[in-house]
Amino acid sequence: MRKALLALQDGTVFEGYAFGASGTAVGEVIFNTSITGYQEIITDPSYARQIVAFTHPQIGNVGANAQDVEAKTPHASAMVIKSLPIRVSNWRSESSIGEFLRQTGVVGIHGVDTRQLTRLIRSKGAQNGCVTSDHDQVDAESAISLARDFPGLKGMDLAKEVSTRSIYTWSDGTFDLDSGSSRKATDPVDRYSVAAYDYGIKYNILRMLSDRNCDVTVVPAQTPYDELGRDFDGVFLSNGPGDPEPCGYAISNIEQILQRYIPVFGICLGHQLLALASGGRTMKMKFGHHGANHPVRDLSTGEIMITSQNHGFAVDDDHLPDDLVVTHRSLFDGTIQGLAHTRYPAFSFQGHPEASPGPHDCSALFDRFINMMRERNLTISAAASHA
Repeated sequence: MRKALLALQDGTVFEGYAFGASGTAVGEVIFNTSITGYQEIITDPSYARQIVAFTHPQIGNVGANAQDVEAKTPHASAMVIKSLPIRVSNWRSESSIGEFLRQTGVVGIHGVDTRQLTRLIRSKGAQNGCVTSDHDQVDAESAISLARDFPGLKGMDLAKEVSTRSIYTWSDGTFDLDSGSSRKATDPVDRYSVAAYDYGIKYNILRMLSDRNCDVTVVPAQTPYDELGRDFDGVFLSNGPGDPEPCGYAISNIEQILQRYIPVFGICLGHQLLALASGGRTMKMKFGHHGANHPVRDLSTGEIMITSQNHGFAVDDDHLPDDLVVTHRSLFDGTIQGLAHTRYPAFSFQGHPEASPGPHDCSALFDRFINMMRERNLTISAAASHA
């Protein structure tokens, strides 16, 4: 086994063994508490420039396959785990996770005491780090220097880096295990056109919109709505990596979209951008929320939902504008999880109702978006019939 190491900005060094691609990677080290779905996590664009440490003691049991990805290529900088299984057991597996990482160029390290690492992050906050299997070129001191040289995610606009470069349409629904293919929408009449802004969008978001009879047009992050040349029934603001505050192009664009009174639904980074476009502020969290077991309370019903989460920034409670109402809160730390606009048909959620991985407790938020578009279309039709 090839030796590898993980070095943190505070000088802590974890030794282990390399798997996946050879090389050196830097980024912000975060811990994820999900038990399953490691392939979806590694390919989620929201993890760009992050080194993902999994708290579950064994990762890789079910291997990897071509269907369980959330983007064309992985976006996480590196993968840190405690125990790498020597045998893969799953009927859908096409390769081991190590082979998947080798093929896609992601550096991995196993044999790390991830419990100690997690306790360190919870105590000191998210750390910049370096994972390397290049011992001939990068020793422990060099790795620590590389970790300290990483500028950190605060102030880093990554949405424009991971976004699509061109507009495209999406029609595949969620994956059906029985047929081995994606579902297709069956209702040819009751359909909705949606412009989905890609700040790092996950495939399962597009699948769940398609399941609900949406004709989805995926739009690059920096494209002004006015340049699309048409109106849509609704606008979706996607998840994504990095700091929302430097994304001025997105904030100003959302301000203009709101003034059109088009239904808007934002998730994760899209949630934060909607808050900024409405006059709010965001803040960097100590170590963020990353996992698939986070309880969130719906403040209107009192219902508790177990949710999938992945974010290192949050909407600041102390600078919330009057036009925004808090609809959901985290039961871990009380941070804002949901917002609704009082002037415009817009709402957002900090967690991931599309999950992948994770529970689907809050998938009904997609239905809320559909209902908003339906009501708007009925209002427009009624006004036209009376004209």
